Amino acid sequence: MQVNVVRIGNSRGIRISKRVLEQCQIEETVEMEIKGSKIILSPTRRRPREGWTAAARQMSQAGDDALLLPDVFDDEVEVEW
Repeated sequence: MQVNVVRIGNSRGIRISKRVLEQCQIEETVEMEIKGSKIILSPTRRRPREGWTAAARQMSQAGDDALLLPDVFDDEVEVEW
């Protein structure tokens, strides 16, 4: 299939038909790789921050959610506004 490269602002892009997107199960984002002179687009399987809630719960239950650095350092002076 041949498609035209179109100007999008200062960049360039291609239009991908709805049918092709559905066939490839592409929704909102893609993973893009460059191999040699080829651009490979793959559907993103995970959503950003997917699984963070469960991971935070596990950390809390294991007692592994303590601060690594204190909230206030010794050299900070409390300022009244």
